[in-house]
Amino acid sequence: MLSQESLALIDKEIAKYPPEHKQSAVMAALRIAQTEKGWLATETIEFVANYLGMPPIAAYEVATFYNMYDLKPVGRNKVTLCTNLPCLLQGADKIAEQLKAKLGVEFGETTADGRYTLVEGECMGACGDGPLCLHNNHKMHSHLTAEAVDKLLDDMK
Repeated sequence: MLSQESLALIDKEIAKYPPEHKQSAVMAALRIAQTEKGWLATETIEFVANYLGMPPIAAYEVATFYNMYDLKPVGRNKVTLCTNLPCLLQGADKIAEQLKAKLGVEFGETTADGRYTLVEGECMGACGDGPLCLHNNHKMHSHLTAEAVDKLLDDMK
């Protein structure tokens, strides 16, 4: 179900815990699986759970609790904009409108060409750097301005 490369990465995460607690690597394992597959299908979550020796429902609970896991296909570029109060006070509402207008989608939607998915996010722990977004759950872009958003979207093409 996962490549040997992904399994090797998961094994490195498992090695961080005592053998009887290898299920503690579930968050990392789900992240690795999502990176390979692009999103987490039920079958992928079940595979990870079985690999870690835990009930599939326990892995599914983790995948549905945290917003960095995608349970349906997303665009090649997932843009998660923080819309919590500190970012809103710094202009995230204007950035949201700009992103929606430029991409032609609302939060939770993917562009017709499959290039971008726009997601509304919760606090990302960098309130002083707002407004900010995450690109594909891995790269944070802070102090967003209209110009910075235009450049960011151009760079993602």
